[in-house]
Amino acid sequence: MKRNKLNYNSKIKDIYANPIGHDVLYKLLLQLNKSEKLVTNPIIKNLSLKTVVSLTQKSLGTEFFDVLLELLNSEGEYPRTAQKGTKPTWWKEAVFYQIYPRSFMDSDGDGIGDIKGIISKLDYLKELGVDAIWLSPIYDSPNDDNGYDIRDYYDIMSEFGTMEDFERLLAEVHKRGMKLIMDLVVNHTSDEHTWFQEVIKKPESKYKEYYLFQKSKDENPPNNWTSFFSGTAWNYYKELDEWALHLFSKKQMDLNWDNENVRKDIQKMIRWWLTKGVDGFRLDVINYISKREGLPWGNKTVGELMGYYGIENYYYGPNLHKYLREIRAEAFEPFQAFSVGETPGVGMEMSKLLTADYRQELDMVFSFDHLETPGHVRFDDYQYDLNYLKEYLIHWMEHYGDACWMSLFYENHDNPRMISKVNNNPAFREPLAKLLAMIQLTLKGTPFIFQGQEIGSVNKTFQSINDLRDVESINLYKELIEKSSAENAFQKILSGSRDHARTPMQWNNKKNAGFTEGSPWIGTDEDYREWNVEKQLENGDSVLNFYKHLIQLRKEHKALTYGEFEAVNKKKKDRFTYYRKWEKEEFFIECNLSNSTLRRSSKAVGYELILSNYSEPAKELRPYEANLYKV
Repeated sequence: MKRNKLNYNSKIKDIYANPIGHDVLYKLLLQLNKSEKLVTNPIIKNLSLKTVVSLTQKSLGTEFFDVLLELLNSEGEYPRTAQKGTKPTWWKEAVFYQIYPRSFMDSDGDGIGDIKGIISKLDYLKELGVDAIWLSPIYDSPNDDNGYDIRDYYDIMSEFGTMEDFERLLAEVHKRGMKLIMDLVVNHTSDEHTWFQEVIKKPESKYKEYYLFQKSKDENPPNNWTSFFSGTAWNYYKELDEWALHLFSKKQMDLNWDNENVRKDIQKMIRWWLTKGVDGFRLDVINYISKREGLPWGNKTVGELMGYYGIENYYYGPNLHKYLREIRAEAFEPFQAFSVGETPGVGMEMSKLLTADYRQELDMVFSFDHLETPGHVRFDDYQYDLNYLKEYLIHWMEHYGDACWMSLFYENHDNPRMISKVNNNPAFREPLAKLLAMIQLTLKGTPFIFQGQEIGSVNKTFQSINDLRDVESINLYKELIEKSSAENAFQKILSGSRDHARTPMQWNNKKNAGFTEGSPWIGTDEDYREWNVEKQLENGDSVLNFYKHLIQLRKEHKALTYGEFEAVNKKKKDRFTYYRKWEKEEFFIECNLSNSTLRRSSKAVGYELILSNYSEPAKELRPYEANLYKV
């Protein structure tokens, strides 16, 4: 459905109805920790944009609204609202498990996880109930960003093994009835990729158009865009007297997707892997691939609000939909391959346009608005309020629509452990881990479990910046110590470092948690002596066995996948209760989101309790208690 273009006479309600407008305002309200009612109340929603400009002239400036209108009007399509009924498919019914290969299992004692190590643990994953494995990058890479800087798309990183090892892994995964999806990084390549290296050696090379090179008017970078890994997003190359764009590390050079040959080479490479038998891909920061023509300067106000300059020029670029449809038609569709996109900054309405089945773009996306509570970012030291998660999940369950399908996750290789964010009191670790599992595995959507989540993994007690390996954390630390003490800088890094999720998988209580016989590439702490796979497999009430039980129930009952979702007690703080219904099946889920006791719900009368994260009955809901009832 198309609408008229927005202008300064448009009302706030018209802007909020626009997919980008809705998600921009929603994100802005989150950042400011303000209620949605701020833009939906009768007075505000009927104000014209012109009036808002006059009221905010000093704080935002007219240019901010010029940028906003240009962004809003770049999207002419609106999501459909009429479709009823979900189309069944394997990936909607699957439970995915993300493996960070470097930290999963080491087979040769060099301290680095590898493909043979993964193969040795496939029976464990099958027994857990995993249907599909997502591998973080295993391609050849200089490892500036642990594999997310690809040097050769057609080769395997030597630390992980060989192509023969990968082909055996793929065969072993399929032999067990599971599927395998790979992580694909195509927004950028390593600066050691042959394309980029040829440009440095031969400036007249055709590959110069594969990247985003620009001249500068002076000795400064061509624009004010900043990198997600600190500092300017530009590298200067003296031999070319030009600058090249990198939104991430200085060795991750952005590709020019407006060049048709780039797109054809990427499509060819995807087909090559799919021909091998890979079942699909997770597409890294895929919404960044289309940049606004000319790479205009970032708006100062937007940059200050978001923490990154220039982001409005690429996070939902003008050709994004076109390029995604091309990839699907030319590479994914012929193989019926699965796709899930990592889409930072994209909210629900934009996600509908990226994933609705009639759009023929992506199957699913990872949206990140639930990973931090309003007013917070990843490197803030605060306690996560699960009431916000409840509000977020109910909103998506009720409004995402039958044409779309949600990804359900708390953790991945880029985020600290969820248990630690909610409550780091050891007394609550087990019930909290099980509560999070109950929510994730009983909602409508596809669960993605990150390695270690199934045993209740928590953040690590790193002692100094020397213990960390993550380029993002190290760069931010260097930036912070210029403004504050080393102690304060390190404490901030500890709040959000990606390395919390990257420490070795804890298999047993032996040396290095059973991960390696050698010296691990990144350390762990004494936590593994009590919290490990081997010990939890032996304990029927463990977090691991709770996950196994829930996953099995999800497989046995369609109500827990395709069933209708109905939330109750929506406004009651600390209480998350809902029904899942499918034909004659009916479940009721009751969760206490706090570390205090609550009165039990009367809604469970007439139901049978089939799973709880507490082994003994009680009159009241105990801290973080989670119960699954069935008619």
